Amino acid sequence: MKRSRPPSRTRPSARTGSRPRSRSRSRSLNVRALVALAVMAASVAIALTMPVRLGLDLRGGTQIVLETKSTDTTKADREATDRTVEVLRGRIDALGVAEPTIVRSGENRVVVELPGVQDPKQAADVLGRTAQLTVHSVLGPAEKPADAAEGKTEAAKDGERVLPDESGQSLRLKDATLTGQDVKGADARFDQQGGAGWHVTVDFKDSGGDRWAQVTGEAACHPAGDPQRRVAIVLDNKIISSPQVDPSVACGAGITGGSTQITGSFDDAEARELALLVKGGALPVPVETIEQRTIGATLGDEAINAGAWAAVIGTALTALFIIVVYRLMGALATVALLCYGLISYAALAAVGATLTLPGLAGFVLAIGMAVDANVLVFERAREEQAARTRPSTRSALTAGFRSAFSAIADSNITTLIAAALLFFLASGPVKGFGVTLGIGVLASMVSALVITRVLAEFAASRPAVFRRPRITGISSTGPVRDALLRRNPFLMRRPRRWLAASLVVLVVAGSGILVRGLNFGIEFTGGRLIEYSTATQVDPERARDALADAGFPRAVVQSSGDGDLTVRTEELTDAEAANVTKAVAELGGETEKVRDELIGPSLGEELRRDALIALGLALAAQLAYLAARFRLLFGTAAVGALAHDVVILVGVFAWLGKPIDGVFLAALLTVIGYSVNDSVVLFDRVRELLGKERKTPFDRLTNDAILQTLPRTVNTGMGAVLILASLAILADDSLTDFALALLIGVVVGTYSSVFTASPLAVELHGRDAGTRPARRGGGKGRGTAKPGKPDRQTPASRTERQEVP
Repeated sequence: MKRSRPPSRTRPSARTGSRPRSRSRSRSLNVRALVALAVMAASVAIALTMPVRLGLDLRGGTQIVLETKSTDTTKADREATDRTVEVLRGRIDALGVAEPTIVRSGENRVVVELPGVQDPKQAADVLGRTAQLTVHSVLGPAEKPADAAEGKTEAAKDGERVLPDESGQSLRLKDATLTGQDVKGADARFDQQGGAGWHVTVDFKDSGGDRWAQVTGEAACHPAGDPQRRVAIVLDNKIISSPQVDPSVACGAGITGGSTQITGSFDDAEARELALLVKGGALPVPVETIEQRTIGATLGDEAINAGAWAAVIGTALTALFIIVVYRLMGALATVALLCYGLISYAALAAVGATLTLPGLAGFVLAIGMAVDANVLVFERAREEQAARTRPSTRSALTAGFRSAFSAIADSNITTLIAAALLFFLASGPVKGFGVTLGIGVLASMVSALVITRVLAEFAASRPAVFRRPRITGISSTGPVRDALLRRNPFLMRRPRRWLAASLVVLVVAGSGILVRGLNFGIEFTGGRLIEYSTATQVDPERARDALADAGFPRAVVQSSGDGDLTVRTEELTDAEAANVTKAVAELGGETEKVRDELIGPSLGEELRRDALIALGLALAAQLAYLAARFRLLFGTAAVGALAHDVVILVGVFAWLGKPIDGVFLAALLTVIGYSVNDSVVLFDRVRELLGKERKTPFDRLTNDAILQTLPRTVNTGMGAVLILASLAILADDSLTDFALALLIGVVVGTYSSVFTASPLAVELHGRDAGTRPARRGGGKGRGTAKPGKPDRQTPASRTERQEVP
């Protein structure tokens, strides 16, 4: 009986030891709950006070028609107009207008369509500024001040000119020493300490910095107060700043460092506008605003409603699936996903993003993909629950969050790297996609790691849940994992067979690019723009249906101005243009062509080049990160699987004759992110197993990682497929191709992470080791258990594989 006392004496100390841990858990839960409440409160406040701007396809916007003008040195031809389009695109990006449409119309016109612009007149003024920046030495006061005061420039010998300065004094200026071509960048800044107020800092390129030192060095040779000690900075034939060179600057030395400040009576808006004009560069030719009008949405109400219903149904099906699989935890994850949607919406509103219909569909898909982090946690919790002899739901959840954190972090960081490079290096819709992608990733992490954890740990600590662990959904391993444990297939027995199968699929799909070619949409090729004035106002939705029946299903139809109708299509023959006119006339009666012009691509050559450069650097950065976090062979295998997915998706669209347009581009970028995520999750488990089972052959470890992560892969894929299937079946034709591209990408990405990336990693590892991958036989693909270890089908083996140190 005395032997029973030591255990009885140890119990109080165990309880007292558990109290600090309990209090620590409680404090952690309280902190997370406060963070979650703060984030949700801020999101609700932003969502109620800052509406998201809708794109041209959902609401319409402002259309500005600009015409390029020839100068003495430059003709306003097609080439000059195309260069003007690229400069205007940079200015619009700097203005913060997302998802604009900018196309060349005819030889010397540019059509700019801006969604949700607060001040169209201000936007037109900024776009219309030529922004020719020059820097001049001052030769002295002008002899004819009256002409200069009236704004008349006066040509003189050796290229001299006369302009009034900021105070109205006329100055004779030497020929320009620097131009806007020498400018590297410009920023608006506020000098609070020096009292200079708002100013613009201009940075010059290397050669420009040398010339800046030269012009300031020449000015420094004149005494203080002499007009010739000044340097004039001219923008569009107007002196905007003419400062004197500081007395500390020595004659001939000049101001080095390659930068200067433009000071003046600027407020914050004027300083920022000047900075974006200087940084954006000068227009190659002057432009004149010919027309400004409002335009209607490119999509009708029926298309928008169909897309919205498809999104709601798809989201509901995904939520139902998660609840069926994970029960109580699935219901709480659904609540967290709704919070994710609110956080993402508020973030989009806060950064001033513009929401288009494909963007809305991508936003809904992101909700389905945000399930991934929750599924990762719940599957790890199931493993922890099954691996313990006396399981506790809350402790299993805690271990699940801890074990899944590295996979969640690595997969999201790789996506954030791509989003950041797309934002900083690309432009136009690709830049906007980078913003949306980054917001989605960050909101997903907050949703899964903070909100879901608060809800799940709070529910798991309730006595009713503790007594009924089956309602949590993580007390059992699930049907997929149970089936895999029973069969224990050795999928990586012959990795080269999987690689051969992937190569066959790759060649068959990729051959479509060579055989059928790519059917580029109007955004890439340009087309024809026809504007009609009709006797009876035509509903754009009826016009879209009529043109689709006439054989032009991809025609973009908008209301324009006071009752006019604009039709934008691919290039048409005269007979096809006559059919378009006939279809419109049948609806509107007497019809007159107001405008009929060829238009250039809205995704121009420079935008495409920038997008490809940004995408290439993003892939290289992801490879470098994966090599640093894992091994180089894992990064190589993941990028190889990614290239496999991209070629197959593009090839399938080539075989189907589907358009390669801006919507497809957004889908392709989404698929790239999805594919990398799948591979990262798998290789994260391989890395974990490598740390615990160093003597196990690499092909067997990879096989175990596949079997352990396959339930997560299946459940995450199902969440995305349910949403995409709803969009493909129920949405309008405008979203069908988008949903189809993503559906193909999700299926191929799921396949490639298991049967392309994994076999490739096994083969690369075998070559690195100098031997072929070990092939361990036995039975029908089940392998043989190691001597001295329990059979892998038993719970003990499962414990051995899943336990996290």
